[in-house]
Amino acid sequence: MQINDITGLILAGGRGTRMGSVDKGLQPLGGEPMALHVMRRLAPQVDAVIINANRNGELYAGFGVPVFPDEIEGFAGPLAGLQAGLCHCRTPYLVSAPCDSPFLPHDLVARLADALEQQEADLALAVTGSGEGRQEHPVFCLLKTSLQASLTAFLQAGGRKPAIWFASLKTARVNFEDEDAFRNINTLLELDQYGAH
Repeated sequence: MQINDITGLILAGGRGTRMGSVDKGLQPLGGEPMALHVMRRLAPQVDAVIINANRNGELYAGFGVPVFPDEIEGFAGPLAGLQAGLCHCRTPYLVSAPCDSPFLPHDLVARLADALEQQEADLALAVTGSGEGRQEHPVFCLLKTSLQASLTAFLQAGGRKPAIWFASLKTARVNFEDEDAFRNINTLLELDQYGAH
């Protein structure tokens, strides 16, 4: 798998309820929108970047990349954003990252791609920790664009939970040691704390 086989998708379509229903990706971190920090981390790892956003599309378009809303109504969660990305992806693979995780690993895509190929999987996702502290990060995943029909059918049947859809696929799990790289900023207090560093 080559870098030009992969499109990066930034998921910015949520309600941002834990941050007072603001558009999280546009909240300033160190003077710049949080989603822009994510884009700068992701862009060197992929051929092109697109954004899924259900609000403020014109502001996200100011980042210089295409912006697409969910295809399914009603803020149906991250899988709806993933499905929108698959509908507009022009490469064989799509990798996703949320707009509120500006510290994502610089080798995220390479490691997910290696695991997907080696395990001949449909999808690869990031995992941190071990034992009881083990945590899957379903919004950090690399998948085949050909899964669009499967995901659309799952959503149309009322499915919303990533783990349930992933269970129907051959899924590779990739362990990352740096848990902080996957930290997402959920509150304005956290935004202030990280912005001060």
